[in-house]
Amino acid sequence: MVVHQHRRRRRRAGEAVLAVCAAVAVAALSACGAASGTGTDGGGGPGGGAAKGAGSVEGVRDERPPGDPTAVVRGAADALTAAGSARTRTAMEMATGGTRVTIRGEGGVDFRKRMGQLLVMLPADVKGEPEHRPITELLVPGALYMKNRGAGVPDDKWVRLDTTTLSDGNLVTGGATDPVAAAELLRGAQEVTYVGESDLSGTKVHHYKGTTDIARAARSASPGVKGALEAAAKGFSKDSVPFEVYLDEEGRLRKVVHRFTYVKNGVIDVSSTTLLYGFGTPVTVVLPPSGDIYAGKIAE
Repeated sequence: MVVHQHRRRRRRAGEAVLAVCAAVAVAALSACGAASGTGTDGGGGPGGGAAKGAGSVEGVRDERPPGDPTAVVRGAADALTAAGSARTRTAMEMATGGTRVTIRGEGGVDFRKRMGQLLVMLPADVKGEPEHRPITELLVPGALYMKNRGAGVPDDKWVRLDTTTLSDGNLVTGGATDPVAAAELLRGAQEVTYVGESDLSGTKVHHYKGTTDIARAARSASPGVKGALEAAAKGFSKDSVPFEVYLDEEGRLRKVVHRFTYVKNGVIDVSSTTLLYGFGTPVTVVLPPSGDIYAGKIAE
C-alpha cells in the first residue's frame, strides 16, 4: 500500500479520488466525471506487481509470436473459461497531483460461473484512521457486493451495487477491476504487438501490448459481463484503453495491466493490475441473505 504525500491539499485530493473511485463513497462516483483511455504509466506495469513480489517479469526475448497476436489476446477470456477457476491478486494505483494511492486485493474467481470473491485492503490513512478493516467483495454477473465498506454502513451489513448502472461498469469502483471483466475487456483488443517471450514467476509467458476498445469488447462479451461493459462504454468519454498482457503457453491470462485516465478538475491516472495463478483451485461464492443487505443512506 503506497501513499506519497507532498502537501495537505494534495493529500485531500488523493483521498477524494479514493473515496469516489474505490467505492468508499459510491454515491459520489459520478463526481469522477467522464473518463478517457489515453494511456499514462501509473506505475502498475510489468514487474509493478499485484502481489508483493509475485508476478515479476524477467528476461524478455524477441521471438516469433504463437499465432496472430490480436486473435490470441482476444481469445484469452475463452482460455480462462476452459481453465475453470484461479486464484487472483490485484493492485489498483491512482495518481493525482503529488499523491499516489495503491489498493491491493486477493481472492479467487470462477470463470465459468463468472463469480469471484476478493479481500480488498485500503491504505490506513486514506480514511484518517490508524487501520481500516479489509473490504470483502463478492463479484457476480451484474452485481458487486461489499462488506466493511464504511461510509456509514454497519460492519455487519453488505452493500449491493448493480454494475450495469455504474458509469465505469465496476472497472474501477471496487478498488480492483473484476478479473472476469479484465479478461473480457481483451475481446476488444486492437493494434496488438508481440513484445516477446519472458518469465513470470517461473512460468513461461508471452508478452503483448495494445489497446482495447470497450464498446467492441462489450459487443463480444459473455452474457454475464456484457451489461457492465456496455455501461462502461457509455460512461467513458473514450473507448480506447491501453493494456499489457502476459499469456501462458495455453493462452491463459497470467497478468494484465489496464490504464484508465479520468479527467475531472485535473487528470486522475488509474493503473489496474490483475494477476492469475493456481488454476483449478475451487472457488465458492455464497451471497448474503437479503436481510443482511444495507438499505439505508450511504454517507459521502
